[in-house]
Amino acid sequence: MESNNRNVRIKDIALKAEVSTGTVDRVLHNRGKVSEKVKARILKIIEESNYEPNLMARALGSHKTYRIAALIPDHQVDSYWNAPKSGIEKAERDLKQYGIVVQQFIFNPYQADSYIEKANELTKSRPDGILLSPIFYRETLPFFEKWRKDAIPFVLFNTEIAEFGPLSYIGQDSYQSGMLGGKLLHYGQPGPCSILIAHIDEEISNAAHLIKKENGVRSYFTQHDPENHYKIIRIELNRADQKAFVENLDEIVDNTPDLKHIFVTTSKAHDIAAHLEKRSISHIKIVGYDLLPKNLAYLNTGVISFLINQNPKGQGYWGIRQLVDFLVFKKEVQPLKFLPLDIVTKENLHYYVDEEDLVQQSV
Repeated sequence: MESNNRNVRIKDIALKAEVSTGTVDRVLHNRGKVSEKVKARILKIIEESNYEPNLMARALGSHKTYRIAALIPDHQVDSYWNAPKSGIEKAERDLKQYGIVVQQFIFNPYQADSYIEKANELTKSRPDGILLSPIFYRETLPFFEKWRKDAIPFVLFNTEIAEFGPLSYIGQDSYQSGMLGGKLLHYGQPGPCSILIAHIDEEISNAAHLIKKENGVRSYFTQHDPENHYKIIRIELNRADQKAFVENLDEIVDNTPDLKHIFVTTSKAHDIAAHLEKRSISHIKIVGYDLLPKNLAYLNTGVISFLINQNPKGQGYWGIRQLVDFLVFKKEVQPLKFLPLDIVTKENLHYYVDEEDLVQQSV
């Protein structure tokens, strides 16, 4: 018999085992009465044939509904999250025929209480699977324990917390992303000079992915600057208090005459770009993240030198796909699905932007 399972049918197994297709079906689904001798013969033929049932066809015919809960930040508060939301909705449309229903639980990305409230609502709904961006590290851990106890698989995107047993993580390797950022800062910029790492609108002690990015930058220069020609400083800025935002940024800029580069660990590079442009400061180059319209505008004018594309739409899309592969198609899921570290410049930007969406690749 052919060992290629694409050519093996239940009928083929039945013919070789000299039984009916119904008997093979009962063995495959472990239902009904089949003698142990016949069952053993059928199982041996199945194993030798590398037979796999057509899981897609089975899912289409099952009429079962799989409820997936997506715990995601409000895109109306922070436009970055519009892309993951779009990816989640695209995946739901693509997979609807298999009984997939996604319920979104939207929280304020700057309010931990909002996150907890929506995570509690999600938990009470008892979904079949969960997709979330755990941007509040401390507040997330009790929910991990609860979901593991209830045997609910959960997939993380954007922020990796590997030590608490998620089914999978979708996104970039934050540490390597920081290393890449370090190389972009270093490239074409001879020392000595100062480099500013800017965290915006985040409580860093509770944002594991941003800590990893910063550590990646620092590790790059530890490895490539043994004589310490590059001084790395950091700042935490909050746009909620615009006056303090400006004053704190100005203090760094004015008191660091050799400041040449700013690495923004979030999607808010445009805020710093706007301030530098307002002050007519052109010698400080910016490396940031994400293809938001405001970032693209400053990339086109040269105020931002590089953007690292995190493909947030792909994160949302593939997060749902991972859960569907596990729940519906019973596939083994990769614990890590790292998306590419794309470097976007003014010169190659048009390859990443299409008429329908800012970020379409990988989806």
